[in-house]
Amino acid sequence: MKRLIQVLFLLIPAFVQGQTRKYVNEFNYIGVGGRQFGMGKAGVASTNDIYSAYWNPAGLADMQDNMQVGFMHNYYFQNIANFDYLALGAKSGKDKAFALSVLRFGVDGILNTLDLIRNGVVDYNRVTEFSAVDYAMNASYAQKKRLIVNYNTIMSWGVNAKLVHRRVGEFARSWGFGVDAAFRLTDYNNRWGFSVVARDITTTFNNWSFEFSNNQKDIYALTGNTIPKTSLELALPRFCTGGFYRFKEGKLELLGELNLDLTTDGKRNTLISSEFISGDVRMGIEAGLNDEDKGYKLLLRTGLYNFQRETRQNGKFGMTVQPTVGLGIVYNRLSLDYALAGFGAGGTGLYSNIISLGIGINRSEK
Repeated sequence: MKRLIQVLFLLIPAFVQGQTRKYVNEFNYIGVGGRQFGMGKAGVASTNDIYSAYWNPAGLADMQDNMQVGFMHNYYFQNIANFDYLALGAKSGKDKAFALSVLRFGVDGILNTLDLIRNGVVDYNRVTEFSAVDYAMNASYAQKKRLIVNYNTIMSWGVNAKLVHRRVGEFARSWGFGVDAAFRLTDYNNRWGFSVVARDITTTFNNWSFEFSNNQKDIYALTGNTIPKTSLELALPRFCTGGFYRFKEGKLELLGELNLDLTTDGKRNTLISSEFISGDVRMGIEAGLNDEDKGYKLLLRTGLYNFQRETRQNGKFGMTVQPTVGLGIVYNRLSLDYALAGFGAGGTGLYSNIISLGIGINRSEK
């Protein structure tokens, strides 16, 4: 009983009306796709497929197919949490693209023992299960054009309109809305690029409501807990900027990318840290063999992210970093990406196997 109440109050914060907090909707910033995770979550500038709907909507304008489908299903934290992503994108002409995507992060099978004891009688038949689930549903649009001042430079822009829904069993639920905006410059041959993505630029809100039975309220009162009230939680804007350069020599390709993810919700334990803004540096490399005649690519990736300061056993401060590795296989219109990435500081966190799939669909030529 005590453990369940602790879990509930970790999942259901006692909000203040209109409160801004750190790590609001943090599930929406974990990242998706084996390619970006294999590169240390660096890929905001070079992304140009259906996974751009998450990383950088401006990249959708560079999709190589008339339509693309992306799917990811992964387990995190030793199979405690399920993380799923599904997206569908389509080109409109040569310079415009649309996409719809859904992201789900959930912990399922949590035991609800609030009604285990009723009127002094223990009844295990009253033990049920519930889920703590977060959803983000995005509608994306992107457009590009060549710049007149430099005919070989392409300017792209994109937006996401997102609906956020969070639910903790029958006890709590919230709805929210926000907008992302993105800008990108690349050369015509996609050898280099630079992007800026503003997430939650409108300040994304979560309007929470709570519901408890009279018996559950009595249990909270007996255990000294305060019942949460309807409230509004705000997610402040965050910005990610990055650049990439691609080197080609025959069938060999080498791409390097550097990203800087900036948050505005207060001081965090990141490489750049202040009371106003904090920044996490991400860097990645992708090397591959591209045989266009046979229609396949073989790609190897590695990256670094999550730079943090920590106090070591000798009392001195040190720096830790999270390494990642991955690989990708592309054959015709099918792409399969894998990454091994962790979620704790200094490589000591739990590592997860991340697998994602992309499928391109094109109109048949008559």
